[in-house]
Amino acid sequence: MPLTLASLVQHSALKLSVRAGEGRLDTPVRWAHVSELADPVPYMEGGELLLITAMKLDADDPQEMRAYVRRLAAAGVVGIGFAIGVNYEAVPDALVEAARAEDMPLLEVPRRTPFLAISKAVSAALAADQYRAVTAGFEAQRELTRAALSADGPAELLAKLAAHVHGWAALYDTSGAVVAAAPDWAARRAARLTPDVERLRERPAPASAVVGGSEDRVELQSLGTGRRARGALAVGTGAPLGTAERYAVHSAVALLTLTTERSRSLHDAESRLGAAVLRMLLADEPDHARAVAGDLYGSLLDAPFRLVVAEPALAGTAQPEGLALLSDAVESAAARTGEALLVVPEPGRLVVLASDAGAAVQACTAHAEALEARRGRDAAGPEPDELVIGLSAPAGPGGVAAALKQADQALAVARRRGRPMVEHEEMAAGSVLPLLADDAVRAFADGTLRALREHDATGRGDLVASLQAWLSRHGQWDAAAADLGVHRHTLRYRMKRVEEILGRSLEDPDVRMELWLALKATSTPG
Repeated sequence: MPLTLASLVQHSALKLSVRAGEGRLDTPVRWAHVSELADPVPYMEGGELLLITAMKLDADDPQEMRAYVRRLAAAGVVGIGFAIGVNYEAVPDALVEAARAEDMPLLEVPRRTPFLAISKAVSAALAADQYRAVTAGFEAQRELTRAALSADGPAELLAKLAAHVHGWAALYDTSGAVVAAAPDWAARRAARLTPDVERLRERPAPASAVVGGSEDRVELQSLGTGRRARGALAVGTGAPLGTAERYAVHSAVALLTLTTERSRSLHDAESRLGAAVLRMLLADEPDHARAVAGDLYGSLLDAPFRLVVAEPALAGTAQPEGLALLSDAVESAAARTGEALLVVPEPGRLVVLASDAGAAVQACTAHAEALEARRGRDAAGPEPDELVIGLSAPAGPGGVAAALKQADQALAVARRRGRPMVEHEEMAAGSVLPLLADDAVRAFADGTLRALREHDATGRGDLVASLQAWLSRHGQWDAAAADLGVHRHTLRYRMKRVEEILGRSLEDPDVRMELWLALKATSTPG
């Protein structure tokens, strides 16, 4: 327990008696300091028991004593020890009244008790308290280490930590989601701090913050040794942490960081294994892939899965931070539901093989929806740190190569359309016309139709409109002429001029197809 004024009063060898401030004797004492200055405030830090003989004070002057005690109280001095039998035979009434007015504890120090004895008592008590705190901290460290090595790992560690700090503790993953909490009721309290954890994650590790309100005081500590935090620890208590409690928290941070870094090393090894499995699947060797995957990825290959490909929204830019955050999000989502997941980071992109309709795919959808909402507010196109995602149709072990091609195609469409994510089913179920909204396609269309448009610009006929009407009517002369309001012979003449200007025959179905697509491309909004 911390040293208090009451402890000193109860010290039988000191023989101190209380003359004022009886209700505040439970105030902790940080140090005992002797000063005969009329104004010792500049040398005070707060928490001191000030020992005086009033050598340079007129302790009988009520006005001077009121000002003196008021200054000490404002500086955080927790008590005054007045030695009698030196300059004054008794504690002056003016000092007693001033101390009572400020509710300042005033202790009478008898002549036979030297100030040095009080200083030694304070020093010994503080040393003993520090020793108890260190001892308790080491004991907490041993308990937390045993808990970290137990079968329950982090969950058991959190339970021990919560007991040591007489509060609660929670562990967050890289996405800011609560992984575990102790006691169980703390999970809901911890979930409300996710925005604070996300802000902490944006700062280079290690980082810390104190948050909370009327409920409790919460300390957040980032976990990890690299620049990016690998998680966070929250510790909630009813008051600031003491020395022993802080030792316990620091031990927990160190142990959880070691656990996180060890998990990261295992994760890197799993990623290398996952890349090998993916290469086998792409080489159409599902049996070999299943043998290598074993229990780690085997369940993923037993059910329909999807291929996810993510790249920076702005082609040619490197966004490792954004790709890492998406990787963390899908891995955290899969971990919470216990589903298998294969993540393969590649230079400038991320490839994920995930269960169809599983938590990882839902995390990609949520990521895209959040970007859509942000773009809707800003209406300024993709930010440099944004990603685009392509999602394949459901596939099996024998269709991975086709699924990867689908995901790449969907990603290319997402980039052209300025969307965060496109699923391959959207492309298959929709029209091909939106795919024409591409700069290369538009350039081809403009070049194909340029000669016809230049001819029409001279006022010598409406060849482009006539061509479009004729193609839309599948070459039916009467129907197309009626649409244009001209005689069919006029339309025949115009189509002959089209062939002459372009140097191509409209009898060729490939020519008709290219001209039709060129007309559609130039009429499709960009």
